[in-house]
Amino acid sequence: MFCSKSGERIRADGRSIRKLMQEPFFLDVRAHTLTVLFILTCALVYITLLEETPRDTAYNTKRGIVASILVFLCFGVTQAKDGPFTRPHPAYWRFWLCVSVVYELFLIFILFQTVHDGRQFMKYIDPKLGVPLPERDYGGNCLIYDPGNTSDPFHNVWDKMDGFVPAHFLGWYIKTLMIRDWWMCMIISVMFEFLEYSLEHQLPNFSECWWDHWIMDVLLCNSFGIYCGMKTLGWLSMKPYQWQGLWNIPTYKDKIKRIAFQFTPYSWVKFEWRPASSLRRWLAVLGIIFMFLLAELNTFYLKFVLWMPPEHYLVLLRLVYFVNVGGVAMREIYDFMDDPKFHKKLGQQAWLVSAITVTEFLIVVKYDPKTIMLPIPFFVMQCWFLGIFLIFIWTLWRFFIRCYFLNYKFYPNTQSTQSKAERYIAFRDG
Repeated sequence: MFCSKSGERIRADGRSIRKLMQEPFFLDVRAHTLTVLFILTCALVYITLLEETPRDTAYNTKRGIVASILVFLCFGVTQAKDGPFTRPHPAYWRFWLCVSVVYELFLIFILFQTVHDGRQFMKYIDPKLGVPLPERDYGGNCLIYDPGNTSDPFHNVWDKMDGFVPAHFLGWYIKTLMIRDWWMCMIISVMFEFLEYSLEHQLPNFSECWWDHWIMDVLLCNSFGIYCGMKTLGWLSMKPYQWQGLWNIPTYKDKIKRIAFQFTPYSWVKFEWRPASSLRRWLAVLGIIFMFLLAELNTFYLKFVLWMPPEHYLVLLRLVYFVNVGGVAMREIYDFMDDPKFHKKLGQQAWLVSAITVTEFLIVVKYDPKTIMLPIPFFVMQCWFLGIFLIFIWTLWRFFIRCYFLNYKFYPNTQSTQSKAERYIAFRDG
């Protein structure tokens, strides 16, 4: 914030405080720290002086924990550092940043419990939890057309049409908006199906028919979600980003359109990952793919080790959480990778999402090591070792051997070893 020539206080985005105060509340980007503090204080005064405390210890404990979390969220929404996104409101993204902190602390608490205590603790959240639940087997009869069933020969296809079909489409539509790259999305989509093949001996949930893997998941649901996501990205990249105050818009139709556009980005940044341009970018893209796949696996393994049914609301809340924080984390990772001189450290949401993903995996390892350590079939291990070996060989050739020979070809008569080494490093890193 700085002052203009006329002495009017100006925000970094060019809008004056006077104009901001004239905007409706949903377009006002101010934090309203005093308002939130006043409301919070009034609520605490009411509970302290006018409400009788119940004699139920368990109820008071739950309510105290929830109240502590709400106070922290109020503080974070008004005082936390803003991230790269400002629409629909900066407070919205500050709220999800604070939710990340709360969720990570919850995971750390679960991690430090015994397996029995951790599973039984889930009963405090929902009394129906804490009971082992069988996993549904998606394999079995894999005939697309079953001539033995005269009433409905396609019953196997209809049986697979459950809630996961729209979830696959919607999930990959949102992931495409996060990653903003068709090739990376397709690679992650195909690799996760290979992971399901590789780990179906650990989780029966991964045991699916071949056509369920490649036709329903990859070719139909995932690909269509990625296609729609890329079309949305194309529209967002061509959309004009010229914002106007709501009260300066003359017609009601344009006012409604302006309110709707409040839920679109303030500006647009096209992600150009270019993984083969430098070793830094290549390793960053590999790391992103690895963390995406690990977070996907955590979805299935967490509900398996914590005994949560797939339709439980906690599973859905976790997915809603990642939908809201994933885009911010990817933008912070891209900024850190693309311009390290300006973005000297990893963004706060990206840091928390990475920590959460690792902590979830550690909970899985601690709570059910027998399942994790089930021996992988030998031919599956061979395929994965071959893939990792090919990636290593390509990395070695692309960023070391090839760069060395190209550098020697361009500068064959250079006598200075130090200058040749500097040019080689600059050429290798783009």
